Amino acid sequence: PVAICRLKRVAADHRDDVSDRLPKAPKQKNGKRIACIGAGPASLTVANDLMPLGYEITMFEKWGEPGGLMRTNIPSFRLPERVLAEEIGYIIDLGVDLRLGSPVTSLKNLLASGEFDAVFVGSGAPKGKDLDLPGRRDSQEAVAHIHIGIDWLESVAFDHVKSIGGKVLIIGVGNTAMDCCRTSLRLGANDVKVMARKPRGFFKASEWELEDAEEENVEIVVNHAPRAFLLANGKLTGMLFDKMEYDLDAKGRITAERVVGEQFFPCDDVILAIGQENAFPWIENDLGIELDKWHIPKVDKITFQSTRPEVFFGGDAAFGPKNIIWAVEHGHQAAISIHKFCHGQPVSERLRPLLNLSSRKMGMHEWSYKNDYNPVERRLMPHVDLKERFKKVNIEVELGFTAEQAEAEVQRCLNCDVQTVFEAKLCIECDACIDICPVDCLTITANGSEEELRPRLKAPALNVTQPLFVSGPLKQTGRVMVKDEDICVHCGLCAERCPTAAWDMQKSTITIPYASDETTPSCFKQQPRKTA
Repeated sequence: PVAICRLKRVAADHRDDVSDRLPKAPKQKNGKRIACIGAGPASLTVANDLMPLGYEITMFEKWGEPGGLMRTNIPSFRLPERVLAEEIGYIIDLGVDLRLGSPVTSLKNLLASGEFDAVFVGSGAPKGKDLDLPGRRDSQEAVAHIHIGIDWLESVAFDHVKSIGGKVLIIGVGNTAMDCCRTSLRLGANDVKVMARKPRGFFKASEWELEDAEEENVEIVVNHAPRAFLLANGKLTGMLFDKMEYDLDAKGRITAERVVGEQFFPCDDVILAIGQENAFPWIENDLGIELDKWHIPKVDKITFQSTRPEVFFGGDAAFGPKNIIWAVEHGHQAAISIHKFCHGQPVSERLRPLLNLSSRKMGMHEWSYKNDYNPVERRLMPHVDLKERFKKVNIEVELGFTAEQAEAEVQRCLNCDVQTVFEAKLCIECDACIDICPVDCLTITANGSEEELRPRLKAPALNVTQPLFVSGPLKQTGRVMVKDEDICVHCGLCAERCPTAAWDMQKSTITIPYASDETTPSCFKQQPRKTA
């Protein structure tokens, strides 16, 4: 696929002054006050969407800096502090009342204060999971060398931890584990192993995260399940693992597992990165907020409203750990709900995304490709040399695309928002589209099943996983137009050549509604969506 995230960075790295394009908060407020608990991406998004509508936002953050897990758990060599501070600053500068070092210790007291019309909980999933194995708590000296992943990353982020032992074992193989192993190298470790219980292919970490770790000589050990922490004279010496073996079915799913041996791995420190969970000790049981058996609030998956109408949740606090993009989307949707709630409107009645199709028949220059298009060669992100990146903990590894690399990567885009559209009733079966098609993806033939149609096509459709486009009956002969989407290059020549406009190239544009659109929905003409 096209390196979309990398290209977005190019736009950000080379942007002009954007201050005039940013939303502004009106001087005249609407009289509604919202409390946001936590200053992570979900809460920041709520503030970003509601402040321009005249809301007053008070944001409570337990740490000394805003950003939530973006600041405390994503290492600065991946997300530089200056970038994070700038992006957060755009939102805080709208006039957010940011109260740092101010954890909420009682939701009951916050609600009872009467200061706020609604409360948004975006406190994340701040509790890292522990591993209760033999030896875990046998010695205080050993305990000091067994770390909970997200807590350890927080300590590094705030300069409370500046070194680690030479040999480090990371338990778990998610994205947090990748951050822990790479951070360990920057704090002095020289032998870092990520211990995975299952085979590769079952990891939670993104493939590119694994590749970046392995580039830095992190060893990923598969099929090893932790059994015990081993100590000598009260000192952690390593861990004992069960060697695992798995049976897989035809679809690659695990059907059976068994222990086939054991192995000892020496270490100076262990970092546990086996997951996170929500923790709400400050939410009392008598607030009308329904909790499940794990003491997690029940939250509507569309409105993000809890069973107490004025309390909303989002980000990891709503449904457990995901990622920043999910948290931002939760914030957008929660902001819509809060806006409607504060104005006495049903939160379940929401505008749908708007899909618009527009003809591009005469605008081929907008979406045509260069002749030297290569579908294979995705541009690789340039990295700081291995000899340089470990000199400081905050040296950014990814350098960003050059202008030339960005231009080459952009040319790989297939413009999938522009598609061929066929109207059977307009076709006169002149064969002009078939004659001009450079890849022979069009055929007019008698109708039949896909199995019957494939060998009859001008260029036989060999990719059986890609369904054929088959039109309705053509008015001249009753035959059908068949198109092999797998080999179509969207060149638009069929639409240019067609004398009756039976073929057209249409561009799809989707517009997503936000809280401001619920106030002035000028471009959203359809009826609101009602949720169950």
